[in-house]
This record gives sequence, C-alpha cells and structure tokens, in this order.
Amino acid sequence: MFARVQKVGTISSLGKVSVGLIIASFAVDIAHGQGNNLFTSSSDTSNTAGVLGSAKRDSTSSGPAYASQLKWYDMFAKIPGDWARYSEGTFRADNIPAILGMAAVTAGLIATDYETWQLEKRWYEQSPPFRTVSDMFVFTGDGKFQFGIVGLFAAYGLAFDDTRALRTASQTTEAILACGVVVQLLKHITGRESPYVSTERTGAWRFFPNQLDYIRHVPNYDAFPSGHIATAMTTLIVISENYPEVKWLRPAGFVALGVISSSLVATGIHWWSDIPLGLALGYSFGELASRSGDLKIAKNSSWSGFRLSMSPVLLTGGAGIGITMSF
Repeated sequence: MFARVQKVGTISSLGKVSVGLIIASFAVDIAHGQGNNLFTSSSDTSNTAGVLGSAKRDSTSSGPAYASQLKWYDMFAKIPGDWARYSEGTFRADNIPAILGMAAVTAGLIATDYETWQLEKRWYEQSPPFRTVSDMFVFTGDGKFQFGIVGLFAAYGLAFDDTRALRTASQTTEAILACGVVVQLLKHITGRESPYVSTERTGAWRFFPNQLDYIRHVPNYDAFPSGHIATAMTTLIVISENYPEVKWLRPAGFVALGVISSSLVATGIHWWSDIPLGLALGYSFGELASRSGDLKIAKNSSWSGFRLSMSPVLLTGGAGIGITMSF
C-alpha cells in the first residue's frame, strides 16, 4: 500500500478524500490482521436473516443463546471485560510487529502533519462545497450522531420486538463507551494540541498535563488519538457485524470514514497522525463488543509474513509519507 500527500495544481474533491481512505484502510489492515490473530470463532457466525430492518428471525454472530439472554444493563456490565480482553489480546509478544507498525505510521505522519494540515486548510477556506461537506461530516463523528443511531435501533427493536436491533443498540453503546474511555485516557496522557490552537509546527505534546488546565482549555490537549474517528469506526463495525448480509455497509462506511478523517484535518480539529490509532481502537472495540459471545483468544498467531516500509516524499508544492505494507 502506498500513501502520498501532495499538491500539484488543482486537487479534486476525490483527491482530498483519497488520503483518508488510504490511512483508514491501512489502520483497518493492521487491526483486522490483529483481530484475525486474536479472535477465533467458537461457532458458525453466518446470518440468514433478511435485509436491514427485517431481522425478527434472529440468527447472528453472537448466537441465539446470547440473544435470549440480552439484558438492558449488558451495555455497561460488559465494558470491564472488553478492557480486559483488549489488554490480553493486544499486549503480547506476537503483536509487537503490529504495535511497531502503528507507531511507525503515526511517526511518519507526524513528520508531515503541518504540510498536510495547511493543504487541507486551504481547501477548506477556498472551496465552499468542501467546507460544507467537512462541517457536515465532522458532526457525524462527535458521538451525538452515533447515539442517535443507537436510539433508532433501540426504538425499532422495542416497537417490532426485534432482538437483533436491540442487541445492535446495546453493543454499539458498549463499544462507544469502552473505546471512549481508552481514547480519553490516552488524550489525558499525551496532551497534544489540536491544529487550530497549535503553538508548535505539528502541535505541542504536553504529557500528563495539569488536569485543571485540560478542563479549561480542552483543544490544547485532546488531539491524540482521534475520538471522532474511533467512535465512527466502532459504530460501523458493530452494525456491520450484526447485519453481515448488508454487503454495501462496510465499503460505504469506509468511504465515510475517509471523508470524516479529511474533514477533521481540514477543520483543524485533528492532525492526520491522530487518525490511525483512533481507527484501530474503534475497530478493536467494535469487534470485542459485537462478537463478545463468540470469541476466544488464540494463542498461536503468527506475524512472520508482516512487512512494513516507509519513506518520506518531498515534491514541488507538497510533502508526504510513502507507506508499503505486505503480510
């Protein structure tokens, strides 16, 4: 995979979004590769229900036993278990290549954060359509939009006695909260400035900032990692896991994630380097929540085929990072 950020003449809207798609797909590759290693299905996860919204005959990835035992408080009670399983599955010797790969991608993007932000900032300031789209998609990652989706699934499930819709609402809430706590912990540890308030070229990092200062001046400390993109990703994963027969859902969702990522940079809320870890966290917690009744930790995964290489890209009028990954 090769990602390049550059400016050559006039750049189209599709070109602007492509950077987000590349970064999103790379983070998903890492998280999905890790997920395949961490998790193995203990039962058949096929789904034979109808189209989205007509799933009263429930046959889902967590199995009918889980569906029949669904309680309203599961969305809260299962969160500590999600944290424990995430820690157990992530911080292992055989995951070191994935962790180093994520660190390398993040570091490479930090090196070009200022140039890529300035580029998107110009698009935002000079193109009214791009500004309108950016403002709209930033909203879709701020949590309110996702909890609105939760409300729709819950209302449908209650109105039509649809267990799958109710479970989707419960698991989405669980994933957002579990992932959100981890994201907030990292933000409070790293203390990175958002672009629009930055005092240094790629944003100052103030590790373990004074918490009173954090509360008073949140944008000065809460850029890394992106909670917007983590929330959007984890919602997409939970819904797509519960409705696997809706084949267009993930491709369309990944396009939306690319636009959200680009919008967050264009509006100065996040740097590009804030995005990969947010995507990976969202993916992981989405899988943990949606497949909690059907997963076990695999002990013999292998990353022997994993390869990652990176190189800076300096071109007339722009700069970027070249990324090649194979596994």
